[in-house]
Amino acid sequence: MRWLLAPDSYKGSLEAAAVAEAMQRGIERADPQAECLLRPMADGGEGTQDALYAAVGGQWLQFPVCNATGGTIMAPCLLLPDGTAVLEVARIIGLPEAGDSPVAQRSSRGVGQMLAALLQSGQRRIAVALGGSSTNDGGAACLAALGLQLLNAQGQRLDGALQDLSQLFTLDADGLLQAFADVELEIWSDVDNPLSGPRGATAVFGPQKGVAAADIARIDGEITHFAQLLDARLQRDTRHLPGSGAAGGLGYAMLLLGGRMQSGAQAVARHLGLAAALQRVDWVFSGEGRSDSQTLAGKAPACVAALARAAGVPVSLLSGAVIADEQGALAGSFDGCYSLCNRPMSLDRAMQEAPQRLAQLAEQVARTILAARAAA
Repeated sequence: MRWLLAPDSYKGSLEAAAVAEAMQRGIERADPQAECLLRPMADGGEGTQDALYAAVGGQWLQFPVCNATGGTIMAPCLLLPDGTAVLEVARIIGLPEAGDSPVAQRSSRGVGQMLAALLQSGQRRIAVALGGSSTNDGGAACLAALGLQLLNAQGQRLDGALQDLSQLFTLDADGLLQAFADVELEIWSDVDNPLSGPRGATAVFGPQKGVAAADIARIDGEITHFAQLLDARLQRDTRHLPGSGAAGGLGYAMLLLGGRMQSGAQAVARHLGLAAALQRVDWVFSGEGRSDSQTLAGKAPACVAALARAAGVPVSLLSGAVIADEQGALAGSFDGCYSLCNRPMSLDRAMQEAPQRLAQLAEQVARTILAARAAA
């Protein structure tokens, strides 16, 4: 049989490429003559660059930028063979690296610095993978790095971190958009939330970044004030657009610069040539660390399943954990949903044993498929 292996990463345990390789080992134990096509996936969050590089290659570029807490790092950017420069926000201002630093002090400035460096190096086709950010500054610091002037009542310049927005009195956006006039800017995200309000960046995603419940309304108001000033200055209404609340408001900044919002998983699938690959296979395996009802809201396995369905190819889900929804929507989207954990165990042990367990699970599912096909 011919198999397409297109999983996302098992976060904290295995990169997507390692997940696909473990699946391949199991399949080949069941079917030594199997043809396996590995297409590790991502949805615009952590691991997007690595998944693309594993599948299609490219050239790594590096630039010195600020991380979320102000330290200087050498951040990677992947230049794909088709000329698209892929910037991964998680590798610049990612949540794990921010540690216990107060969210008010974190800044998206490094993303703006990376964009400026790419423009300076002549890149004119840029994709920004938004997932995994640790910041909640409405994209203010990112835009400040690109020329936006944020001023307090005394006319002093602000850096744009969340803690600065309470002092914001006025701003100067002259020339902010000119550098992006001839740039094709893609925004990869699976989030459609607006910048502010009950479904906004702060209310929905702020708590997981360290925003206290008592501070949500105040911070949301400060970000709204910033966006109202900037939208008015540029005569736009960007803060209400779907996806403007992604990555703590970086979605707002990217949309303001003329970016085009699209599903991160679908964008990765397109660059991987997943639709064409599906024409050459008999079965598909996908998966992720944990699958539940949220999987169907634009996550990589759901994207793979939709493409497989369109191509008439069966697709099974092999995930670390599978949490069924009452409506059965998850189960109905796949030809079998399988979990690595077949008995009670700690999360640490499950993560440590993931490669072996995944290979065993892939082998058993493959044996079942092969037996059913032989009997048909």
